[in-house]
Amino acid sequence: MGESTQVQMTEGNRPAIWTGAALGALTSLPVMGLSYLAERLLQVPFVPFEVFDWLARVLPGQIITTTIDLMVAVIRALQLGPTASTAKLAEQGQAIGIFLVTGAVLGAVLAVYARGSKSPVGLGLTGGAVLLLAMIPVELTLGFPQAGPVTTLIWLAILFGAWGVVLVWLTVRARAALLQEPEASLSRRQFLYLVGGGTIVVTVGSAGLASLLETGEVEVQGPPATLAPSLAGTTGPASSPPDDVLAQRIAPAPGTRPELTSNEDFYRIDINTRPPEVDGAGWHLQVDGMVEQPLSLTVDDLRAFPAVSQVITLECISNPVGGDLISTSRWTGARLSDVLQRAGMLPTAVEAYVTAADGFYESIAMSDITDPRTLLVYDMNGEPLSSEHGFPLRVYIPNRHGMKQPKWIERIEIIDRRGPGYWVDRGWDAEAIVHTTSVVDAADKAEAEASSPTVPVGGIAYAGAREISKVEVQIDDGPWVEAELRVPTLSPLSWVQWRYDWPYTSGRHTISVRAYDGKGDLQVVERRPPSPSGATGIDSLIVDL
Repeated sequence: MGESTQVQMTEGNRPAIWTGAALGALTSLPVMGLSYLAERLLQVPFVPFEVFDWLARVLPGQIITTTIDLMVAVIRALQLGPTASTAKLAEQGQAIGIFLVTGAVLGAVLAVYARGSKSPVGLGLTGGAVLLLAMIPVELTLGFPQAGPVTTLIWLAILFGAWGVVLVWLTVRARAALLQEPEASLSRRQFLYLVGGGTIVVTVGSAGLASLLETGEVEVQGPPATLAPSLAGTTGPASSPPDDVLAQRIAPAPGTRPELTSNEDFYRIDINTRPPEVDGAGWHLQVDGMVEQPLSLTVDDLRAFPAVSQVITLECISNPVGGDLISTSRWTGARLSDVLQRAGMLPTAVEAYVTAADGFYESIAMSDITDPRTLLVYDMNGEPLSSEHGFPLRVYIPNRHGMKQPKWIERIEIIDRRGPGYWVDRGWDAEAIVHTTSVVDAADKAEAEASSPTVPVGGIAYAGAREISKVEVQIDDGPWVEAELRVPTLSPLSWVQWRYDWPYTSGRHTISVRAYDGKGDLQVVERRPPSPSGATGIDSLIVDL
């Protein structure tokens, strides 16, 4: 008898579990809307993104690396758009998906206990309390937002408690309505209208109001500034050639990516679903550790140092062969060595440990600290850094991948040992020296003159601070032929555009490219994935002419 009763209870709970899961997922939508609105009004966290950012920091490095590689591969295979911006949208979608699943699990668990509970309100509050407790390590890891811990925890307690109570109430009434029990206060249709309509109203209303508030906070700005053609004013060992010299170079092949990347198109890869918003007015860079005189510097203080402006190519270590996670910009800032000289760095110092507003950290080797090309950057293409690209300050180090160059930096501590690095701790290469790489951007017959027997083929090649000495192109299985380089380059730290006027024949062809660095060394042709040291291999483009 006891076993039979238990079987009946288990079977009776199955519809309730699925109903609870559906209601949990559905009600997570207005909860997200309210969370987004509260973020705008109270500066408390937007829960889905907060949880996702926390997971990105605590999951094992191999899981994160595999996820990144898979995401980049899917974006490229399906040609979904620019890798960096598409990946950020994918991350945000994953964050919302995780929260929907969390809602479904909460609803299913509460549904199991709701039928026999003597205190439905208490059950709902208990469910909310579990969510609140789960958020505490999230906030402790990421740091409480501008609202502070008290306001944040009170708001989350209200939000999650109300969610739990509403879920229990809906689950009980759903069972009565869907099974058409005599005590049901609503018909099945009325219940569905109530839940569906309420979800839409709260979700859309909250998100819409939050968007209006956000729009009202945005400063009115003019159209994006056009990149200045003149590079006069660049300085230091990586300064640009004179404008009249640059004007005499060959024309790039049509379809080749621009030599300078606009701020809007510059790739963005970091550990956040959204960039942190740093208050520039109250921001200070702390310089301490093994120094004679600790410093606390504002942006204006840094601008008072001798400014260095140089054109720089930066590449993400996750960039696949032929990928678009590589961009070139004119960066302006103070030399790191000048700042540390003022602080009086002690002779026993080994590295500089840099920490950022988003929890990112990296250590800079002494060889890079003393390199006059290593900058504390505050301007990008003649404009102050945007939030997406590290406002108010970021680091640039020549010859290293982007993983070694923190954004939104807050502190530089001089240490007497080798320091840690965020991605190094997760299994990526400790040196992150860029590989020589080359890319075929375009080969467009439509761009050739009607009477021309050739088709212009073009792309870029890059070898960090080692520069490029030669680029060769191969058509199908033919010989490697040297391409023209658009030299001099904008700086010794930037990529070079190359061009090959191909005497083509009609049909389908494979165009491949390879490059040699300034020392004459051929790029690594063996195909390797980005992890852990950066991708290598030959890039190819298939064309039909």
